[in-house]
Amino acid sequence: MPNLICSLLLISFSSYVFAEPSSPPNPELTYKLKASVVKVHVSTKTGGHGVGTGVLVGKDLVATNCHVLANAAGISITKFGNSYSPIALKADWKHDVCLLTFQYLEINPVELGDSETLTYEQAIFSIGFPGGPPKPQVTYGNIKALYALDDSQIVRTDASFIMGASGSPVFSSDGKLIALNTFKSPGRGAYYYNIPVKWVKALIDAPETTSTTPTSPAFWDATEDNHPYFMRVILPLQNEAWADLSRIATLWLEDQPNNAEAHYYLGLAAEKTNQLSFAKQHFEQALKLQPQHTASIVELALMANKIGNANELKRLQLALKSINSDIEDALIETIHPTVIEQKTVTTEGTK
Repeated sequence: MPNLICSLLLISFSSYVFAEPSSPPNPELTYKLKASVVKVHVSTKTGGHGVGTGVLVGKDLVATNCHVLANAAGISITKFGNSYSPIALKADWKHDVCLLTFQYLEINPVELGDSETLTYEQAIFSIGFPGGPPKPQVTYGNIKALYALDDSQIVRTDASFIMGASGSPVFSSDGKLIALNTFKSPGRGAYYYNIPVKWVKALIDAPETTSTTPTSPAFWDATEDNHPYFMRVILPLQNEAWADLSRIATLWLEDQPNNAEAHYYLGLAAEKTNQLSFAKQHFEQALKLQPQHTASIVELALMANKIGNANELKRLQLALKSINSDIEDALIETIHPTVIEQKTVTTEGTK
């Protein structure tokens, strides 16, 4: 996985959440889906070797990220100790999704879900080969943000991935494919971005290509001025350059007036410069657009705590609890660390 965009400092909502997301209730489902996930191998023209992940999305049809295959001199997949070479390639280089066609794989495809009906804090899990292990690994998490892009939306989750996991399938809790692991921000507090299954579906009926040479850069690998707004806010966020963050978020809002994330970042920039009324207005607007936008709830709760509004703080804590109790615990720990310490001691004492 290439190093992309700058590291995130722990200065926004992601700062407050350290709890491990819960696993899906049906481990048999993940076991079944592992059989449809393959390791992708590429050889380079200079003799190098790269590894990624792919998933069966149709008969003899494997989806992965194009950046895994870019400029490869040779491509193969392995499964159950066997190696297979593709006979055809379909590529959407801009959206970083590629399809490899094989013969006689005899591997069941997964069910394709709907990436257009996803919600914030929805439980997800991913299966792939992070770090190149011999067997696929499962990572659990929740959807943290949805970013409109072209005719679909990028899915950000807190299910981490590293090199080798590019192209890993992301599933809804009922086992339907909704996205592919694609790129991340490096360092602690990283953001993990996934391309939607809608682009995989669109590529199935596209014409084949004979070359692994990219015809255009992926949207995330374009020049900074051509990055989507959700990438452009990262540098000022890292540098605590609140005026720049406000400027970019304002441009984002002008371009997409009903974008909850644009409101959130504009509110965050205002909060950090003590424009609390303005910040509150944008956090509340983000919640009107995305009622489960927990980052905005956390910031509003911190503001309520700062001014001593106990009733508002309690209301916001209850809202968090109804969405994700782990986030409420993290908020309590941030505001009142001794409450969590006492809770832990009491729980241990009853064992």
